[in-house]
Amino acid sequence: MSKLYRAMLVGLVALMALPAFAALNVNTATQSELEGVKGLGPEKAKAIIAYREANGNFKHLEDLDKVKGFGKASIDKLRGELTVGSENTKKQ
Repeated sequence: MSKLYRAMLVGLVALMALPAFAALNVNTATQSELEGVKGLGPEKAKAIIAYREANGNFKHLEDLDKVKGFGKASIDKLRGELTVGSENTKKQ
């Protein structure tokens, strides 16, 4: 196998893995996508979607504390797994 072919193959595999590491947008995620996040189950996923439908998009990840079942500690555990789209959710 040539070096160029090997490098292209490694690059392709790396690109395919990127979505697996991307934070999930709570403003666009489906219930099944939300349920796939460690720490969220069907009830919290439903609560996120219900809140989003009633109140519009989340502006900050911290807005999840307005959703039943979420508090600061649970939001901090989900930081890096979830996003609201345009903001950087990782604390510096």
